[in-house]
Amino acid sequence: MTIVLAAAAATLFGCGTFLLLQRQLTRVLVGLALLSHGANLLIVLSAGGRGAPTFIGDDADEALLDPLPQAFVLTAIVITFGVTSFLLALAYRSWRLTGDDEVQDDVEDRLIATRWPTSEELADVDEAAAAAHGDDVDRRHETEEVRQ
Repeated sequence: MTIVLAAAAATLFGCGTFLLLQRQLTRVLVGLALLSHGANLLIVLSAGGRGAPTFIGDDADEALLDPLPQAFVLTAIVITFGVTSFLLALAYRSWRLTGDDEVQDDVEDRLIATRWPTSEELADVDEAAAAAHGDDVDRRHETEEVRQ
């Protein structure tokens, strides 16, 4: 039974990851919900098998259930509810403004990506700086600080 539940958690993680990488906010929302359900199932599975109730029993040898994973799952459910409501609000706002819930590309990010020097250009700058300063270690360190 544990292998079946572990496979179910893995399936939830896989489907949730696939949906999380989509461009529509509703798919991102469903993907996040699937990921959280998979995480909750995995946490419950990590608690171990069935045991006696957590706080009942006087015998020290009796197998008691660990209450910490249950507390983690309850906390994860509350956090997931808050994130889900926030994403629902974002999706609704996007749908009201644009009539679609697809995430748009950021034009500023594209401009920055095209202006950023490539690794070959950075290597050429390092070689030119080393040749101009006679391969001075302090100067190479200064050019690295400027580049950062």
